Amino acid sequence: MSYKDFFNAVSAIDDIVWGPAMLILLVGTGIFLTVRTGFLSWRNLPFALKSTLSREARKADKGTGDVSPFSALTTALAATIGTGNIVGVATAMVSGGPGALVWMWISACFGLTSKFTECMLSIKYREVNSKGEMSGGPMYTMKKALPKGFGTVLGWLFAFFAVIASFGIGNMTQGNSISSSLYSTAGVSTMVVGIVLTVLTLLIIVGGIKSISKVSSVVVPTMAVFYVIAGIIVIIGNIQNVPAGLVMIFKYAFSVKAVTGGALGTVTASLMQAMRYGVARGCFSNEAGMGSAAITAAAASTDNPVRQGYINMTGTFWDTIVVCSITGLCIASSGMLGQIDPATGKLYTGAALTIAAFKTVMGDAGAWLVTIGIALFAFSTILGWEYHGEKAFEYIFSEKLVLIYRIVFSAVVFVGATMNLELAWKLSDIANALMAIPNLICMLLLSGEAARDMKAFQSVIKKEKAEKQQ
Repeated sequence: MSYKDFFNAVSAIDDIVWGPAMLILLVGTGIFLTVRTGFLSWRNLPFALKSTLSREARKADKGTGDVSPFSALTTALAATIGTGNIVGVATAMVSGGPGALVWMWISACFGLTSKFTECMLSIKYREVNSKGEMSGGPMYTMKKALPKGFGTVLGWLFAFFAVIASFGIGNMTQGNSISSSLYSTAGVSTMVVGIVLTVLTLLIIVGGIKSISKVSSVVVPTMAVFYVIAGIIVIIGNIQNVPAGLVMIFKYAFSVKAVTGGALGTVTASLMQAMRYGVARGCFSNEAGMGSAAITAAAASTDNPVRQGYINMTGTFWDTIVVCSITGLCIASSGMLGQIDPATGKLYTGAALTIAAFKTVMGDAGAWLVTIGIALFAFSTILGWEYHGEKAFEYIFSEKLVLIYRIVFSAVVFVGATMNLELAWKLSDIANALMAIPNLICMLLLSGEAARDMKAFQSVIKKEKAEKQQ
C-alpha cells in the first residue's frame, strides 16, 4: 500500500469516527446526564465559578491529593485551551458559517455535565500509587465501578488510546502549530523551535504533576486573560459591526436554507453545516466527554469528589463560553469572514483568519499577538497532555517506567515541530474518538450514581451559603 492509499484510508476512518454518530453520542450523553442530574450543573454554575476563584481553591490543605483544586483545574485547562480556541473556531466559522459559534455554545452547555461526571467519578475511584501520588482517571473508574472483566477491558482500551492521543493531539500537532506559526510570522527555524520546545518540555515534566501544575497555574490564567483582553480591544475597535455580527451568528445558526454571498463573502452557511462543525469543534476544543481532564482532576486535594467535580466542570465554561467566544466575536465583527487572502489568493481560514481579524484593529501587532497566543496555548497543551498520557501509561505498565515515557514524549515534541504532520493529525483524531467511546459508555452506566452524589451534595452547598450570609 502506498503512502497516498494509506493516508486516504486513515482519512476515511477519521470521517467515520468523527461523523454524525460520534457527535450525537457526545452531545447526547451530555443531554442525558444534564436531565438525569436535574440540571444541577446549570443551577450550580455560579457556585462552581465562585469556588474556582476562591482563595480556598488555591490551597492544598483540604482532604487528600497532590495539588490544589485550582492547580488541578489549570493543568486540565492547559490541555484543553489550545489551538482549537484560535484555529478551531476560525475553521468552524468558515466550514459551517458564523452560526457554528452558537452550536459550540450549545454543546458546551451540555458538556458541563459530562465534564462534571467524568471528573467527579475519577476522584471518587482514584488510587495512591507506590510513590504516594494520586492516580486516577476514567480507567480506574471503569476498573473499580463497572462489572469485573468488562470494566477491566474498557479501562485498558481507554488508557491505550489516551497514550496514543497524548503523542498525537497532545504533542506532535501542538509542536507543529508552534513552529509553523513562528516560522510564518518571524521566520524562526522549525529546527530551533523544536530544540527549544523539547528542552523546555523535559525540564518541566521531569518534576511530575507538581512541576507541571506550578507552570500551568501561572501560564494558563495569564495567557487566557491576555488573549481575552486583546480580543475585547479588537471587538471594541469594530464595535459598529458587532450588532450585525451577532445577528449573523444567530441567523445562520438556524438557517435551514443554504445561504452564501453578502456579509458571508464566499462562505456558505446552513443549519446542518453550522451544527456539524460547531459541535465537532466545540467538543474538540473543550474535550468534555473525552475523559482526559478527569485524569488531572484526580490529583486535586479535596474533601469531596463532587466539590472538585464542580471546579473542574468550569473548564468547559472558560474554554468555550469565554475564550472561543472572544475569537468568534472578533472574526464576526471584523468583516474578514469569507474574504480572500491577497497573499495566497485563497479564502482566509484557520490561524490566518483570526490573525486577519485582529489586524483590522491592531495592525501587525495583532499578527504577533495571535502567534504568541498560539505558541503559549499549544505549549501548555503539551504539558497538560503529558500528564494525561503519563498516567494512562502508568496504568498499562508501571510507575517505575514513567521516566521512559517522559523522555520519549519530550523527544517526540521535536519530531512534531520539524515534520509535516497531516497524517499525524488524522491518526490522533481517531485515537481521540476511540478514547471517548469507553468513557461515554462508563458515564452512561454510572449516571445514576453521579446523580445521587450530586443531589446529596446540595445540602453542603446550602449549608455553606447559609454560613456566608451570617
